[in-house]
Amino acid sequence: MILLDYNNAIIQDILEARLSGEKTDALDMTVVDFDGVVYEIKTPNKRTELYISLRWMCYNELISFGAQTILERVYGQYLAATPESNYDVTLIIDLDTVPADKETHDALTQKISLLKRNLLSAPFEKAFAEQEQYEDSEKPNPTSELMAVHYREEEAIYIQSSHDRVTVLFSTKFKDETDKIFGKVFLQEFVDARRRRAFSAPQVLYTTREPPRELVHLNLRDSDDTSYVTFVLFPQHFERGDAREETISRIQIFRDYLHYHIKCSKAYMHTRMRARVRDFLKVLNRAKPEVIAEKKTISGKTFVRT
Repeated sequence: MILLDYNNAIIQDILEARLSGEKTDALDMTVVDFDGVVYEIKTPNKRTELYISLRWMCYNELISFGAQTILERVYGQYLAATPESNYDVTLIIDLDTVPADKETHDALTQKISLLKRNLLSAPFEKAFAEQEQYEDSEKPNPTSELMAVHYREEEAIYIQSSHDRVTVLFSTKFKDETDKIFGKVFLQEFVDARRRRAFSAPQVLYTTREPPRELVHLNLRDSDDTSYVTFVLFPQHFERGDAREETISRIQIFRDYLHYHIKCSKAYMHTRMRARVRDFLKVLNRAKPEVIAEKKTISGKTFVRT
């Protein structure tokens, strides 16, 4: 199956073109990303000064989990003190001051295009740090408070750490009956994969309608359209630097990955059904009897032409 990219491809393409000098015209663009994220990319003052702004409904929640620290750590000098109007965060890149070597260009392009990913990494980094503290704690079975990120309407990510694991729960909504069926098949495969062969993978649990026990105290409304997916991450999944970053990136896009492949599967099934209908029509057309035309002579007698 196709894995979705963690970064925003449009921002990456724009930065690559600007840094290489291929495009120098004025720019004012609005870009919509997964999960309701809105970007504004423009050059308001001069054509070599690029403003990239982001708006997201869960921004304040992410800030409460330490996103501001991550923004300052990753973007530093590019972070605007005051974001653009109607946006939550703004990065300002003066292209004239960026070193001309390709390695620097590639690193900067990748970093800027991962703005959404780095913002959403805040609760995960906090949970991993808490788990490390709890692991060394003398208190029996400590557990952190549940962190909720309402990153979409009617959907959220819930993260909680304990002494030996970090639990990540997704609530996802299926509005179409067909999506529910495909979603159930996909999610059951996630549950069974670890049992069959991938013993090093995180444990996955899947429930419909009723929230898992970790969310009972939130009094969430039961709904036939809502499913809950639980990932249980163990220290082996995030104790090393590279593994930690890859885990954060992959688990963030789980919801988008799931719904993207549901749509791809539906499109594939529709293609197969249309092809099957065409084959049936060909068979029916071949089964039609030939119409035998009767001819008449001048005298009025009829005969069949073979």
